[in-house]
Amino acid sequence: MSDDRPAKPSMPPMFHEGMRALQDKFGTRRIADRLAEVRRKDVIDDYARSLIEPARFFLLATADADGWPDCSWKGGDPGFVKVLDERRLAFPSINGNGHYRSLGNILANPKVGMLFVDLEERRRVRVNGAAELTEDPETLSMWHAAEAAVIVTVAHVFPNCPRYIPTYRMVEESPYVPRPNYAPPTPSWKLMDELNDALPDHDPARRS
Repeated sequence: MSDDRPAKPSMPPMFHEGMRALQDKFGTRRIADRLAEVRRKDVIDDYARSLIEPARFFLLATADADGWPDCSWKGGDPGFVKVLDERRLAFPSINGNGHYRSLGNILANPKVGMLFVDLEERRRVRVNGAAELTEDPETLSMWHAAEAAVIVTVAHVFPNCPRYIPTYRMVEESPYVPRPNYAPPTPSWKLMDELNDALPDHDPARRS
């Protein structure tokens, strides 16, 4: 059976030399590798879809041709981000302030990062991939008043630990934020059998 889905974009390894240097300095190389092994996907799985499709917003990171970054809030009604298939998602460009910083960056450098956060359920997922702009009428018909759309072909999809996300509407601050004279609770993921033995030796949650 032929596979006519778009090819995954060319992406660097999960970790570059700068990340590795800090992992080695702080003793986290093992847990970084284990998390990448058990959590990273190269497709939009059910978990990622469950955050993306009902999202009212996400954060979009782009960079220009020289590597200067920009971060933008993208929002709309639930469903404004469309999962087209397991490798692609799309969102509209609606009339804004006219800067076209994100879209302009995409024309210069297609590499993007997307962060989806469910503030009520305290879940989040990152999507990294390659973006392209389209003004195809059939594609734009999926949204009201879209002047263009961005289609992202994913390369890395992975959840993040949600411990620093405050409860929606600041009903309660996150108990995991380090503070003076305060011992944050242990996040549950550190106690999972498949991850715990890869924690740094100095982590108090690591079982011997």
